[in-house]
Amino acid sequence: MKKVLSFMCVLVVLSGCAKSKEEKVSDNDMSKTMEFITNRLDYTLKNNLDSTKLPRTITKENQLKTVGKYDWTSGFFPGNLWYMYELTKDEKWKNEAIKYTEVLDTIQYWEGNHDVGFIMYCSYGNGLKFGSQNKYKDIIIQTAESLSKRYNDTTKVIKSWERQKSWDKVTTWYYPVIIDNMMNLELLFEATLLSGNEKYKNIAVQHAETTIKNHYRDDYSCYHVVNYDTITGKVLDKKTAQGFADNSSWARGQAWGLYGYTLCYRYTKDKKFLDFADNIAKYIINHPNLPEDMVPYWDYYANNDNYHPEWNYNKADFPVIPRDASAAAITASALYELAGYSENKENLLKAANKIRESLLSTSYMDPNSKNKYFILDHSVGSIPHHTEIDVPLVYADYYFLEALYRKSMLDDNKAFL
Repeated sequence: MKKVLSFMCVLVVLSGCAKSKEEKVSDNDMSKTMEFITNRLDYTLKNNLDSTKLPRTITKENQLKTVGKYDWTSGFFPGNLWYMYELTKDEKWKNEAIKYTEVLDTIQYWEGNHDVGFIMYCSYGNGLKFGSQNKYKDIIIQTAESLSKRYNDTTKVIKSWERQKSWDKVTTWYYPVIIDNMMNLELLFEATLLSGNEKYKNIAVQHAETTIKNHYRDDYSCYHVVNYDTITGKVLDKKTAQGFADNSSWARGQAWGLYGYTLCYRYTKDKKFLDFADNIAKYIINHPNLPEDMVPYWDYYANNDNYHPEWNYNKADFPVIPRDASAAAITASALYELAGYSENKENLLKAANKIRESLLSTSYMDPNSKNKYFILDHSVGSIPHHTEIDVPLVYADYYFLEALYRKSMLDDNKAFL
């Protein structure tokens, strides 16, 4: 148990006992924290009566809300189970992970959405990495082939959504690309390693380079959605879909970018990606609107009078600006990896540890919460869409578990990729 739970050292634990950096948390405290996580996942498994459905969040009545396999979040719950298996070596988690992973089998042929990277790499990718499921190799390669069909040589990026009116019905998105898409590049890079086919890596690199050019501002913050002309490849619009305003900084979007460029460096060793990730990290860590606990508001400029939403927003509805624990978890996980490459290692680890400490507190892991299914409370899906506001979200748990895993491996001086 001591080895399994070593990642819980130097934290603020559920019992509320603050520990100094020099003082290790007792075995009992570590056990309580792991017990909390185990109980939440066990409760979800017990209450999800249809294993072809994947947990996503909770309803207004505090019941489990599940989705089908074509939902962009469907791969995260299997991923959570794989991380639990890796952290505990308990075969029960592996068996459940295989069951929920293989629900997604046919997604490998789906060319209708860029999020096949999220869906399949968080599930099958972790199964290959942690569960020695070598049969998953071909599935990852086939998924990459399907994803590559969404790449366009003129725009030099992977299309996120099909042509449609924007969510606010103001803009026609001919070829929309969202910052989230950076996360799907991991699947392409990995497929090249597994297959030897450089096509997938080349697409990923081109997408990342084009995104630097068109998504990012001089201060290393990013737009959410960039709309391209498929004839000329020129940018038509730079908008938001889930942020406060077009020119604001949607917190989860900044986290996606940080994580995405960090993984680009992992696979390419191209210093421009490392430098870019470092600069995004500095933007996030040093942002004047980042709360003291480093769990960001859902948008860094929410309720700021200098930013003007183009959607129906009433400032009075949010006298307390919602935090987004999912953005914090993604950021922490990315910072742990980036620290392994960057000359700014000390500051990156300090920030990652602070976020981890905050998320491990009862402010976000609340034993008295009405949420009994998920680990973390207080995430935000999309305030402009009036959905999933201040709720637990499965992907917050995924990146939180990943951050805990990465920290444990760093503590043991082991590679985690």
